[in-house]
Amino acid sequence: MKPTLLQSKPVSLLTGLLLLIALILSLLIGVTMGSVHIAAADVYNVILQHFSWYEVQPLGVERAVYDIVWLLRMPRLVLAAAVGMGLAVCGAVMQAIMKNPLADPYILGISSGASLGAALAILCGVGTAFGANYIGICAFGGAFIMALAVLVIAGHGGESHPVKLLLTGMALGSVSSAFSSFIVYISNDIDGIQRVTYWLMGSLAGANWKSLTVIFPVVLGAVMFFWSQSRILNLMLMGDETAVTLGTNLHHYRQAYLVVCALVVGFVVYAAGMIGFVGLLIPHIVRMLFGTDHNKLIPLCALVGAVFLIWADVLCRIILPKTELPIGVLIALVGAPFFVYLMTRKVYHFGSRT
Repeated sequence: MKPTLLQSKPVSLLTGLLLLIALILSLLIGVTMGSVHIAAADVYNVILQHFSWYEVQPLGVERAVYDIVWLLRMPRLVLAAAVGMGLAVCGAVMQAIMKNPLADPYILGISSGASLGAALAILCGVGTAFGANYIGICAFGGAFIMALAVLVIAGHGGESHPVKLLLTGMALGSVSSAFSSFIVYISNDIDGIQRVTYWLMGSLAGANWKSLTVIFPVVLGAVMFFWSQSRILNLMLMGDETAVTLGTNLHHYRQAYLVVCALVVGFVVYAAGMIGFVGLLIPHIVRMLFGTDHNKLIPLCALVGAVFLIWADVLCRIILPKTELPIGVLIALVGAPFFVYLMTRKVYHFGSRT
């Protein structure tokens, strides 16, 4: 297939630069928006005070304004960027690994494992020794253990392949979902059930700088790693037999990529709960516009995912007065119809390389 203008290398580089600028502007604009009105001068004064090289004239900013800007809004916007980046890139990688356009970061039952971990934490008190973040830690553990279990079982008796991984993930995901439903059914804790439901809808409200010092480097490192693996990911779209004829066995690469994806998704679940559709929608949009070459797809997915989730979070905070709409609900309401529209376009082909 002949490359279009958007799929040429210069246009892709320019688009990446523009998206990077859009990401920075999104952070700077998004931090001024929220249910509480704060003057832009006060907002930027608070931010600039954290750069030692910049001396700011005091504007009489109240402590409450400082807390809202630096301890609430800014960390959740940075977390939104990290979560969007991680989910979008992992979605693109999972679609290549599975050779399946419907694959997303949660396809191997990772979401079910995370839900089971959260249900055990909230309704059974498991993991309370971990402190205030015990729910997220248990969800991370559930997601990561589920991913490892899928890899071990799918690889038993021979090399794992996409269909075997998919079927194993579906089976283990169903078992985890059944256990989660059983725990909810036998629980008499109405408040706990509501907390589980809200957690499953996703939220960035728990963002803080301490957790970001771990989550952001992990996500950024994973993005850079997958970017360096663009050639192998391109081979995965061609299939194992074609890759073997070219001298590459994809089995070990597939396992390594799944472990890295599970690690990223585990941290995302820990920090923000379950946020669907980002890892499914963003890779398709970028692939449709710029082609399937992962050397372009990975960085563009990272930037588009980050910008997308930042503005989704802003809308969640301002769309309803005096309350916050769960981000998973908003993304599903917008993402599902748009994804259906993309799939009805005849010009789109998932596996075509340009």
